[in-house]
Amino acid sequence: MKKKIWRHRLHEIIYEADTPAGKAFDLILLIFILLSVILVALESVDWIDQEYHSVLNVAEWFITILFTIEYALRVISIKKPSFYIFSFYGIIDLVSTLPKYLSLFFFGTQSLITLRALRLLRVFRILKLTRYIGESNSLVKAMAASKTKILVFMFGVVILCVIFGSLMYMIESDESGFSSIPRSIYWCIVTLTTVGYGDIAPTSPFGQFIASVIMILGYGIIAVPTGIVSAEFAQQNTRVHKNTQACPNCMTAEHKDDAVYCHNCGEILNDV
Repeated sequence: MKKKIWRHRLHEIIYEADTPAGKAFDLILLIFILLSVILVALESVDWIDQEYHSVLNVAEWFITILFTIEYALRVISIKKPSFYIFSFYGIIDLVSTLPKYLSLFFFGTQSLITLRALRLLRVFRILKLTRYIGESNSLVKAMAASKTKILVFMFGVVILCVIFGSLMYMIESDESGFSSIPRSIYWCIVTLTTVGYGDIAPTSPFGQFIASVIMILGYGIIAVPTGIVSAEFAQQNTRVHKNTQACPNCMTAEHKDDAVYCHNCGEILNDV
């Protein structure tokens, strides 16, 4: 019974953010996640790494051990550890923690490239931030709900690029850079997205007029996906409550504080 109560308390601290202990836990982790990303960035600067390598290495080992303990506590605080281990955040936590340990098995100058790749993997820790940002789940849901509209819209944009690209190929000469339809379509995409590399440019008056139309269309086209996601995000905020109580069995969150059973697996939420 004591073990059951202990695991329940641990679960509340780690997976729920509406308690003082849970908020403190999240805040501490946020600080160390940001600190770890800063360390990775500093290590990539040669003179800083050469002068402060030992300090950076000790700091990184300290943070790695801290995240290792966090990972272990997350595993043991739920009834079915596989739900966390194979979840998105579980994989990110593991991938961002292992590189420091793996670096112990690579020796010699020939492994420097591999070590650099392993060090860069630690940047994935920044993805852990999304777990502690309250609106991140609503944003993900809004983007998922908007994907059909956005895909249809993007398909329409591709059609426009093919049409305008083909038109510019007929209007402009090869000397202007419009030597083929694919190259003209590339120019249209660059222009429509307002990137404007300048490697290809129309020279004829009619071609420049068409380019002006495409540039103006670009401003409107960029705003459409933003509006679609924003509208869906607003609807999500009206539907989703802010409770953070998570199921200790399947890790499903957003239960009401007075909920007895998990709405996903039916497990008792507070059985201690």
